[in-house]
Amino acid sequence: MKAFFKLVLIAYVSSAAAAPTERVFVTNERGNTVSVISGRTLKVEATIAVGKQPRGIGLAPDGSALYVALGRENAIAVIDPKTLKVLRKIPSGDDPEAFGVHPNGNIYISNEDAAKASVIDPASAKVIAEIPVGLEPEGVAISPDGKQVIVTSESTNMLHVIAVPEHKVVANILVGARPRAAVFARDGKTAYASSEIGGEVKRVDMVAHKVLNKAPLGDDKIKPKDVLLSKDETTLYVAGGRADQIIVLDAETLQFKTRIPVGQRVWGLAMTRDGRRLYSTNGVSNSVSVVATAIDKIIQTIAVGEAPWGVVIDD
Repeated sequence: MKAFFKLVLIAYVSSAAAAPTERVFVTNERGNTVSVISGRTLKVEATIAVGKQPRGIGLAPDGSALYVALGRENAIAVIDPKTLKVLRKIPSGDDPEAFGVHPNGNIYISNEDAAKASVIDPASAKVIAEIPVGLEPEGVAISPDGKQVIVTSESTNMLHVIAVPEHKVVANILVGARPRAAVFARDGKTAYASSEIGGEVKRVDMVAHKVLNKAPLGDDKIKPKDVLLSKDETTLYVAGGRADQIIVLDAETLQFKTRIPVGQRVWGLAMTRDGRRLYSTNGVSNSVSVVATAIDKIIQTIAVGEAPWGVVIDD
């Protein structure tokens, strides 16, 4: 009987440890901080001094750790999302900018100055692999099944497709000028990528590794960065950069649906688990916009630190 209660206690503690904090975490690139927003009140509840030039941000699959790329420290900061304490910093290779967290917990990092992607086990801080890619690697996207990783290269204008666990580049897909971000559909068979200088979005077949269709966004001010699918995968949201708006497209046809005016130089996007709210980082406005996706309109603007870059939601 004692053994039974011990198992119940362990299960309870494990469950409690994994419970989401319902917080929104935002990296402030020039402020060297992370702003912590309550998802309930939509107010900043804390600011974490994290290190030099925080940009990419992500959560461990079980929600036990928050990771932040520190570009000027060549490191990934590990933060406890509950206590908000910086626990340690992991060497990451040169100039980490963006990264993706694999379902197995490993971190795939774009090392912008080194033209490579690094794979790190955050538990041991060991480098598992270093994969040569194109010049100025930027965005990282990981398929839901973990079998493919996309790394975008800004100067080579390609999506580099890496097979996992082999850690080999199996395809190089030419896209528009300066690709920044990518996202996979849930089944892993399709992906989307933005091209900042090209001012367009492409939809890509990830089985045949070829472009299916593209959408020029039609305005010289639109320099797209982040891309994000709605939960039902019928809608694609695109951060429009200097256009100060989120562009909303049909996910299959890439036809224009609407625009959502937000703050200046909209950059990063994140969506709540239920799909009802979309958050954008506005780098020049030093703010985060909260969008109700049912009406595609802002319901709140939240002041954060200097030059907000990335955003992730723990819900």
